[in-house]
Parts: sequence; C-alpha cells; structure tokens
Amino acid sequence: MVACMPDHTELIKLLDLADAVPAAVALRARTYELLGLRPGDRAVDVGCGAGRAVAELSGRKVAAVGVDVSEEMIAVARERTPDADLRIGDAGDLPLPDGEMAGYRADKVYHELSDPARALAEARRVLAPDGRIVLVGQDWDTIVIDSDRPGLTRTIVQARADLVTAPRAARGYRNLLLDAGFREVEVEVHVGVHTGRTMLGLLTGLAEAVRAAGVITREQCEEWTAEQTRRAERDRLFLALPLFLAAATRGEG
Repeated sequence: MVACMPDHTELIKLLDLADAVPAAVALRARTYELLGLRPGDRAVDVGCGAGRAVAELSGRKVAAVGVDVSEEMIAVARERTPDADLRIGDAGDLPLPDGEMAGYRADKVYHELSDPARALAEARRVLAPDGRIVLVGQDWDTIVIDSDRPGLTRTIVQARADLVTAPRAARGYRNLLLDAGFREVEVEVHVGVHTGRTMLGLLTGLAEAVRAAGVITREQCEEWTAEQTRRAERDRLFLALPLFLAAATRGEG
C-alpha cells in the first residue's frame, strides 16, 4: 500500500524540495527582478510560508516583511530566520500601514482566496504610488502528467482542481490586476518540467486528495500512485507544471 497525503512536516519538506529545483530558483529571481526593488526599499511577501523569499529579499538589502495566515508556517519561518520581520495575517487584511511598500509579492496564494479582488485592494492600499506587484501561481487545470492511464489521470487532475478555492485564478491575473486599477500589466508563463523523484510527493498528494473526496477508489489511487512511483524509480516520470507570472505597477489614486 502506498501512502499519499503528507502531514504538515512532510508538506514543508516537499515545499523545500520544490523550492530548491533550479527552475524554481530562477523563477523567484525573476519575480525579484520584476519588482525592481533597490536597497532600502520595503516589500511584503504575502503567503510567505517558511520565509525563503523574505530571506532572499533581505539578502538583497530589501526591508522585507513576510505575512502568512498560518501560525505554523510563521513559526517555522521565525525559527529559520530569527531576525526577519514575520507577521501572521490574511491577504485580505494585511497588518501593514497605507502606502508604505515599494513591492508586493504573492507566490501560489491567490488560488486559495475566495475574494482575490479584496486581496488586490489590500495590495493597492499598502503599496506606494508606482509600487510594483508580482503574482505567481499555477493553473490547476493545466497540470500535465504522463501516465499509462490517461483517462484516470485526467479525472485526477480535474477533480483535484475542483477542490481548490480558485483553481483558475492564475489565468485571470491580468484581468484581476487591470480591474483593480493597476497599470503596465505584463504576463509570463514559465513551465517547470520535472522528471525525477522530487515531485513524486505532489503527484501522490493529488491522487489521495481526489480519493478522499470520493471521486476515485482506494484501489485506483494506489494503482495510479504505484505507476508514478515506478516511473520515478526508472527515470520515466514526467510532470509539466505551467506557472503564470504577472507584474504590474500601482497608479496614482
């Protein structure tokens, strides 16, 4: 029998592994580039998790603030970077004053939000005029997985997307930013291709979440997960994960 969904400790371990993949490192660097921050500028990383981006921005001499709704994640971030400015807070109600930030970053956050417009209103509130915003996220309907059972794979991907609050938020970044009054909106798509064991936990988690929701049987979950495990062991796993990146500038008013 193959275990599927990780606990909180395992989730952090999985996120650490995913964040260390060269493509993920390059994508974070691209977000920092698009923020256009200078030493001494203040910036907020919303949904900061274990604080990796906060630490990296601080290393660039940016006065970075990390905000996350999870007390557990903030505790881990504080343990890893004791001197960092880390706060518990919600994307729709940030613990920050008006107009103080030169940059706002949210990585894989907006698909969890029931009201992304409210979060962007908060982004405008905390950003100074001409401040920069960068959003990164995956579109849960566009995950590509090679499998000997394409029908079951399609069911797993689509059913997992249906369990997400806003599974297609990333494809809507441009319109969300325009509707919120941001200007100079630009969008990029970065596709992460994974062929080793690093992302196997993500795949098994997809299947288990769908099984737990009653969409597939335990037998289907175990068979599909076993196939992906065999593929990983034989260097035949293939996962393509499109990530959408949008950047914009806060206007006056």
